[in-house]
Parts: sequence; C-alpha cells; structure tokens
Amino acid sequence: MPTGIFWLASYPKSGNTWLRSFIFAIQNQSKADFTTIDINQLQTGAIASSRHWLENGLGVELDLHSTEDIESYRSDAYHFIHSQLTAPAYHKIHDANHLCVSGQRLCPPDACAGALYVVRNPFDVAISFANHMGVSLDRSIEMMGTPDFALLANDKKYRLQVRQRMGTWSDHVTSWVDSDLPILLVRYEDMLSNSLVSFTQICQFLYLPADETSVNKAIAMCHFDKLKKQEDKHGFKERPVKSKAFFRKGIVGDWQDTLSQSQIDRLIFDHATVMQRLGYLDDKMQITPLCYPNEMCYPKKM
Repeated sequence: MPTGIFWLASYPKSGNTWLRSFIFAIQNQSKADFTTIDINQLQTGAIASSRHWLENGLGVELDLHSTEDIESYRSDAYHFIHSQLTAPAYHKIHDANHLCVSGQRLCPPDACAGALYVVRNPFDVAISFANHMGVSLDRSIEMMGTPDFALLANDKKYRLQVRQRMGTWSDHVTSWVDSDLPILLVRYEDMLSNSLVSFTQICQFLYLPADETSVNKAIAMCHFDKLKKQEDKHGFKERPVKSKAFFRKGIVGDWQDTLSQSQIDRLIFDHATVMQRLGYLDDKMQITPLCYPNEMCYPKKM
C-alpha cells in the first residue's frame, strides 16, 4: 500500500466536502461508538493551504515572508511531510496545480502518492460559488474565467490559510488532470447518479475499504440531507461569513432555473474545450444529458 499524501483536489463547490465526509465515514464506521458524521470534525487531514501545516513542514514561521515566497516554499513543505508519513493521508486542496517560480508544480509527483480530482459542471459550480463567495452570478462567472484569480485569504477570519491560486475553471481542471501525478478523475454528477460505482472507484484509488457493504454504509452516512440538517442545527465552521449556507441543494441541473442564456453562453465561451473533454458538451457544442437532472441526480430522502 502506498504511503504519503493523497490530494483531494477540486475547484470550490464541486463536492470536496461530500468526498471528505465519505472518507471520514468509511475510515471510522467499524468503531462501535461511531454512529454519525460530525461535519465540524472531519479529520481527514489539513487543507493544503493551512499556514500552520506548512509551517510545521518547513520548520519556520511564515509571518515575515511575502505571498510569493510562501508559494515557492510550499512544495518543499509537501516533500518533507510526504516523506515522513507511514500511511496514506488525505488532504483537501483547492489550489490549481500550477507552475511555481521554480518551474515545478505546486504539488509535484515526488511529493505525493496521487490525486483524486472531483469535477462538476461549471454551470452548477457558478451558482454554488456565487452563494459561497457572497457575490452575484455574473461576478462568479467572471471569477471562473479570470486567469489570475486567487483566493487571497486576506480577511482576518481566513488568516490561517495562505493564498490559493485558482486560475480559470478550465485551467484548474487541466492543471490537475494533465499533470504527471497518478490521477483519478471523478465527476460530481456520477457520484450522485451512480454512487456505488463512483465511491467504490474512489476507495480503490485511495486504498480504503472497497467492499459493497462498507461503501453503501458510508454513502448513507454522508447523505446530503444529513449534512445539511447538521449545518442547519449546529452550523458549519467552513461556511464563509458571506455565505447563507454551505450545504445548499446538492443537485444536478440547478442552472436551468437560475442562469440566463447570456450567462450560459459566457460559460460555454470561456470553457467549451474542457467542457467537451469532460462530457458536458458534445462535439457540436450542445449541452449533454449529463448536465440535466434525472431521478438519480437528486439526493434521495433518507
């Protein structure tokens, strides 16, 4: 079994928290006292942009270093942390796997065991991302198409994280799936419509229990309605201040009732090549059935 870092990579609002909830469930479900997931205690490893985690890996404090310097140090931190691990470790990352000043990727192949990349139709991402950031749909779509877009983490609430360079949504996807890392690409839509197959593939890639009973039990434990009810009752520490709720709808096809035609056209103009590659557009630039809801693409009541 490989040891070291497995990246859980995605553009924001593409299913990363759902994925981490599943991993936490399948890792702990055999414990007699483990009956439910606490969304505020998802112990699947620090986010890659955690200042504290990076400082531990580097052995230095980052307060006096520039944003650019910190970025150049990050791969060194990942190298060290990866080399010290004796078991698989699963870490969320929202950064694009971009080229650094040094000429190597932020997350190079020799600093991890692999990366699981979760992708979601950008039509639906745009809506969830707007809610997440507390901005208009037009602004969300603009950010997704901006080459130098970054989550700067300047607000005091987010001081514990360093800058995360995103690039465009398309750049983000290709920075991961075209890298030299061992990669498993999983579509959010498939996680909903064909959950057992998708999550079994995830378990096999991440060296987690992959038998049908364990996978189905973990899927049930991290059902969207259960996660949303927890947030409604207890709050969620990862919810941004400007966002009304972190867990919103969790469905496929919300764009049909929300995006204007001009907004759809803008997203296609910005991301057509990658959308075609991922199956969201066909070779005639038409939106495929993958982007539309069906009875399997709505979280079932549990």
